[in-house]
Amino acid sequence: MIKGSFPVDVFREMETPFYFYDTELLQTTLSQLMVEANKYNYFIHYAVKANDNPRILAMIQQHELGADCVSGGEIKKCLDVGFNPEHIVFAGVGKNDREIELGLIAGIFCFNVESEQEIEVINQLAEKHHKIAHIALRINPEINPNTHHYITTGLAENKFGINLSQLEAILNYVKTLSHVRLIGLHFHIGSQITDIISFKGLCVRINEVQKKMLQKNIQVDHINVGGGLGIDYHHPNHYSIPDFAAYFSVFYRHLQLYTGQRLHFELGRSIVGQCGSLITKTLFVKKGDTKQFVIVDAGFTDLLRPALYQAYHRIENISSDLEVDFYDVVGPVCESSDCFGKYIELNKTQRGDLIAIRSAGAYGEVMASRYNSRRLPYAFFSDEISKNTND
Repeated sequence: MIKGSFPVDVFREMETPFYFYDTELLQTTLSQLMVEANKYNYFIHYAVKANDNPRILAMIQQHELGADCVSGGEIKKCLDVGFNPEHIVFAGVGKNDREIELGLIAGIFCFNVESEQEIEVINQLAEKHHKIAHIALRINPEINPNTHHYITTGLAENKFGINLSQLEAILNYVKTLSHVRLIGLHFHIGSQITDIISFKGLCVRINEVQKKMLQKNIQVDHINVGGGLGIDYHHPNHYSIPDFAAYFSVFYRHLQLYTGQRLHFELGRSIVGQCGSLITKTLFVKKGDTKQFVIVDAGFTDLLRPALYQAYHRIENISSDLEVDFYDVVGPVCESSDCFGKYIELNKTQRGDLIAIRSAGAYGEVMASRYNSRRLPYAFFSDEISKNTND
């Protein structure tokens, strides 16, 4: 069974559960991302909701990415680690007044707006602070990305965005306001998308929207296509970095940009997903009549994705080289949904064995909770562990 490379002897001395981040992989991923994006002068905003660990944010900021924030708290975190406010976009369907004012005072690049009433409130608050707020209209392109319904966002039935049927009225309304300036269009069709054809469909729809707007003599300076590029959860060892070249090529070949327009992306999972693993320890191996359970000390309080939308993560016993067997891997939380995987192939597992739940760098640590009065998971980084070991 091919497994990832981990400092198992060091892990044995550490209190579990914890997140372990491969800083070398993150640096390599960021470098490859920027090489491909710079070929086309595309601008990348990191989707902070994927992972807001301050060390992760600082490493990303060093590569001069912008930030895609969905709360005032995320904006503050990004400002604290040195992100340029002029490269921060603020998205989200429910921005409160305090958060909007934070963005206005900080001088962020753009508010991605999702309703007429939101635009009205931003205009009022901008007037209060003697500001002109830059906005981009988030449009529902009616593209089905064929992903889990919890992470599909670009359909008319979703809570996000402005439907195409409402666009003309919104454009006319914006013209009447004195403290907002329309600078862009924003689209986001969903998350964990592995079918590149979905992005081609998005390009075609954006071309249609832009053509109709141009007929009304409306052209914006910025097109933001969101993110959504998926990672390979089944083969993290073989496909540790997404195919950014193929992804950006789709937009280059199929999206028609007009003179002076710049294309923006909001990538999160594809940047940080593979660099993180949740490390947990086997508490008990429980044998039932028809199956056996590996009960670990991590629960859905540490990694919610499998319980929330039945997400798959590769699970490895990194401290055993014995023959393989099959187990349900479950946590200690008093809920039946506290299960990381059923009928999982693992090297024969015993009490005390270390289990790695892979591809947990995105929507892992950031979604952790203290349900059952459990502590939040720790976070450690490969370069720090390596330095301490060498010392």
